[in-house]
Amino acid sequence: MDAESLLLSLELASGSGQGLSPDRRASLLTSLMLVKRDYRYDRVLFWGRILGLVADYYIAQGLSEDQLAPRKTLYSLNCMEWSLLPPATDEMMVQTSVVKGRFTGDPSHEYEHTELQKVNDGEKVFEEEVVVQIKEETRLVSIIDQIDKAVSVIPRGALFKTPFGPVHVNRTFEGLSLSQAKKLSSYFHFREPVELKNKTLLEKADLDPSLDFLDSLEHDIPKVKAGALGGRQQPEWQPEWAGLSGVKILGTPALVGEMEFGSCFLPRVLEHPDGEGQCPGGPAQPALARPYLLPCSPHQELWLHLRGHR
Repeated sequence: MDAESLLLSLELASGSGQGLSPDRRASLLTSLMLVKRDYRYDRVLFWGRILGLVADYYIAQGLSEDQLAPRKTLYSLNCMEWSLLPPATDEMMVQTSVVKGRFTGDPSHEYEHTELQKVNDGEKVFEEEVVVQIKEETRLVSIIDQIDKAVSVIPRGALFKTPFGPVHVNRTFEGLSLSQAKKLSSYFHFREPVELKNKTLLEKADLDPSLDFLDSLEHDIPKVKAGALGGRQQPEWQPEWAGLSGVKILGTPALVGEMEFGSCFLPRVLEHPDGEGQCPGGPAQPALARPYLLPCSPHQELWLHLRGHR
């Protein structure tokens, strides 16, 4: 969600039943503008919230003029003071994959994991138990990167790619019609393309290189149903990252300084069949997903609600 249209976007995303208190909204609106000024970002996005036991992590991302350039991620515990997170690496992903359960809300907290490592003693090789400590801040970086790659989406046409390579906000974007909003082909993953690179030239023949330069959601497996709330469609999948909502006011352009689309991660804690709590940044095991109709006030039009689409 763009910081400059944060209040409207949060109101639209609240149709999922999750939202932020008025004081948190006011704090975010002020502090994110300061983040944009101090760090000299082209745009600042409110990414969402990750639940913790003693405190919650509020996440924001700073974008440069090239919208697909590596993003800078920041977190805050009070929506006022922001700290910069390091970029995610493959080593972090492997290291944090063994951590299960809820976040504590303390970035300095260290998880302990016991693993077997081979030790050479002359000609003898034996296994020794080693306790590995993993900081929660490292786990936070890893989870945010995984969620971004899995479920962060934008509408088709919101960004365009120049002949020189950089990707910019499309100021001529006229928005999506109701019929377009019901199609998964109208939405792209907001990350570097993966599947697009594997397509043949024949498959790319009908694509517009300035608009269709990202991976479309229509080719994701499993395919899911999505659409405007006016159709009262129910989500029918079991999410891995439950809580990601995308919002778009139908038929509205992306005005300069006011982006009428966005997404936000506001999870709720579900329960596992064995009674253990779900990790709000992604469960260790599939959680129980109960489909339900999303509430919607008459003036709200959500273009898409993704409950953990992959």
